[in-house]
Amino acid sequence: MKKKFLAMCMAAVMTVGALTACGGQAAAPEQGAAAGTDQQASKLTARVLDIDLTTEEYAFGVDKDQPELLEKTNAYIAQIMQDGTFDEICNKYFGDGTPTPVVSAKEDASKDQLLVATNAAFAPFEYMEGENYLGIDMEIAAGLAEYLGKELVIQNMDFDAVCLSIGQHKSDIGMSGLTIKDERREYVAFTDPYYEASQKLVVRSDNTEFDACNDKDSIIQILAAKDATSKVGVQNGTTGQLFCEGDEEWGFSGFAMTCTGYKNGSLAVQDLLNGNLDYVVIDSAPAKFITESINALQ
Repeated sequence: MKKKFLAMCMAAVMTVGALTACGGQAAAPEQGAAAGTDQQASKLTARVLDIDLTTEEYAFGVDKDQPELLEKTNAYIAQIMQDGTFDEICNKYFGDGTPTPVVSAKEDASKDQLLVATNAAFAPFEYMEGENYLGIDMEIAAGLAEYLGKELVIQNMDFDAVCLSIGQHKSDIGMSGLTIKDERREYVAFTDPYYEASQKLVVRSDNTEFDACNDKDSIIQILAAKDATSKVGVQNGTTGQLFCEGDEEWGFSGFAMTCTGYKNGSLAVQDLLNGNLDYVVIDSAPAKFITESINALQ
């Protein structure tokens, strides 16, 4: 991932919480500066285990009273998949391309607008740099608005309010890394899927208890042995939260660990590095994005 892109991410990360260095002060000369540096580095970096804990699909959630919008959005998804536009957008965030900022218009009932609900704290799918929006979903939103001949309005809100906003007809479509789930169908009509995702486990770099794991079952076995004294962080309203707390629909048994929900994954990883959590479970792409960005500052 390009250094420029990492710097852009950290501008967003720093708006939601400053990193707190363990110890707070440099070691005194007689304590050994090198030893202090090694200890600090081990506490201030994180790593993502390269094993999928879940598999899922992302889709956009459309107002159920707008079947024409659902049809046209599916047509646009098919078009960008076929003509290479989707791959070009992804290359901006996973390859060597340069992200394109997206500007939101102000909501105006007198204009023909596309109201897009999102949670702009889910890089690389949606995040902010200043007043501009960036991310895979945001660039798709800009293209969809142009395809529909509408003015784009992005409504930034908490993740667990996205589907509710659409169900209450306050938004036209949700574009926020939404996993297709039956309970969300109460509020939205899902488009065709556009991205395959998974949940990953994030740990501090000095954690070695999963080094012998080669599949998700071995990781789950270790997590299942933990009690409430162990702490795991998740993003509120996400599959990661369901995975840790348990969900019958998905077949997740959950864990006895204390599960803490955060408004975004960046806050959870920061708390992991600050020593307040033992583990974090979040979506794979944001997990990679967040850890690479934070580690780049060390």
